Formats: sequence, C-alpha cells, structure tokens
Amino acid sequence: MKSGIKWMFLILGTIIGAGYASGRELWQFFGFESGLAIVIFTVIFILAVYVVMKISYEEKTTHFFPVLERLIGKKLSHVYDVLIVLYLFTTTIVMIAGGGATLESFSIPYWGGIALFSVLLVLLFLGNSSGIIKLNSIIIPLLVIGLFYALMSFNISHHYSWVLDLNEQYNWPAAFTFASLNILPLIAVLSAIGKEIKDLKEAKVASIGSGIILGTISFVYNETLIQMADYVAEYEIPLFAVLKDSPFAFFLFMSVMLWLAIYTTAVSGIFGLASRFKEIIKIPYPLIALLLVALMIPFTKFGFANLVSIVYPVYGLINLYLLASILLYPLLNRYKT
Repeated sequence: MKSGIKWMFLILGTIIGAGYASGRELWQFFGFESGLAIVIFTVIFILAVYVVMKISYEEKTTHFFPVLERLIGKKLSHVYDVLIVLYLFTTTIVMIAGGGATLESFSIPYWGGIALFSVLLVLLFLGNSSGIIKLNSIIIPLLVIGLFYALMSFNISHHYSWVLDLNEQYNWPAAFTFASLNILPLIAVLSAIGKEIKDLKEAKVASIGSGIILGTISFVYNETLIQMADYVAEYEIPLFAVLKDSPFAFFLFMSVMLWLAIYTTAVSGIFGLASRFKEIIKIPYPLIALLLVALMIPFTKFGFANLVSIVYPVYGLINLYLLASILLYPLLNRYKT
C-alpha cells in the first residue's frame, strides 16, 4: 500500500504541472458541456496507468522503449520513441515558461524567473530518483488539498451549483484527446521506475488512487472555470482568477504550491529524457540535465499561454493511436495467450 501511494504521488506530480494546475490545460480541452468527458477520462486514465505499470513491472524497465515495443511493436516504437522525446522536450519548455510566468505575480521579471527555475531544475539531479519521488510525496498532497479548498471556497462564496445534464454533453470526445495528451509523460516516467515496482498491488493502488483524485479535481476545476468564462482569457494562469479575492496568505501559499508543481513536472520531464539518453551517451544525469535545460531556455520566449494552446492539442491528436493500443492491450494480450 505504501509503495502504491508513493507511485500515486509520482503520477500526480507528473500530470499536475503548469498546464493542469494553472487551469489553462483544462480550459483548452474541456469547458462547457464536459462533465461526461471528465468521467470518461477518469476511467481511461485508471486503465491506461495500470497497463503501463504492469508492462513496466513485467519488463523491469529503466526507460520507455521496452514498454513501447510491447504496446505497438518494434517498428512503430521507433516512431513513438522520437515523439516521446519531442513531447517531453516541448512540454518541459512549457513548464519552464510556466515557472517564469508564476514568479511574475511576485514582481520577478519573466527571464529572471526562468533563470532561477532552470538552476533549481538542474540542481535536483545532483541527487537521484528517490529525491524526485520524495519531493512529489510532500508537494502534491499539499497542492491537491489547497487546490480543492480554493475551488470549493470560490464556488461556495459565489453560490454556484453544478448540474450534470446528460442531454448537453457534446464535448465527450475531449476525454480521449486529454487522456492521450497525458499518456506520453506517464509512459516516460513510469517505465523509468519499472524495476522498482515490487508487485501489481502497487499498480492497482497507484492507478485507482491517482485517477479518482485527478478526475474529482478536474470536474470541480472545470465547473469553476465555466462560472468565470467571461474573463478567463484575461489571465495567463486562470488559477489566479480563482484566487484573486482570497486572503494574501492563501494566495501566497497556492502560488508557491503551483510553482513547485510546475517544478516537479519539469523534473519528471527531464528525468524521462535523461533516463532515455543515458543509454546512448553514457554521461552523468546532472550533465544531461544541464544540456537539456540549456537547449530549452531559448524557446520559452513564446510565452506560457501560447505554448499550451499550440503544443498540447497537437500531441493530444498525435497520441490517440498509442492510447488506443494501451486500452486494447489487455484484450489483445489475452487473445494471444
């Protein structure tokens, strides 16, 4: 149970980054008439996480290529190998940009925030993967509790109510593109810890726990953003619209938690990339991290909101085949057996 919860926080730390915690990613994919979409996404997410963890456990993996081979065969694995590298690279750029944008609310210049974020990102790799997991186990529970409290407080203070009308759920296909967007970082990170998973009970706890938490927050967050749809566009980070009337101490706490969530997701992205390249270039993790971050920094000039609106929908569509392969894997594998 304890190890399952540890992996659950690693999963949540991978998903709840700049795009998600800020509200920008949810608003990009869901919005109006998306209650059913979020329910479907939750089910898909639980199944997908379990399948990836099961394969990682069976293969005792240290990086994602063996998992891809099992899912889509050797030829397509090479295609998705490149796609995962590109995905992790571009989305980590989004995280670095999000780190800079968050610090702007404290009057720190955008490029100053980028520089500070990048230095701290590289420094964590002077340790090992256990440091990343410990970081998630501390930050993510605080962020989840704080985020849920902020959203509920906003809705209660504004007397909003939620209605799930099954006759008005036209956006249900978004469940699949949103799930497919988030499946690549999960494969990258979960396959890196395959050799550390002791049994499949850990996978069940991690997949069900993370799915339920993510689904619940996604529904509440999306309904909250719907209530403020008229002025969400005014905020690069929609969470700040939710927090604007909060006491300063709570605003400060949530801003710090958001920044740390962005940080842990960026770390997960670098970790996934570094574990893949370590097989090829045989240099220490800190040096790989330094090289990757140096390559990413110039691209942050496009800005956080612009990067999310361009990068995320593209990968949401590209990854649909991989998501389908994951969901069909249990059936096809049983048939082969």
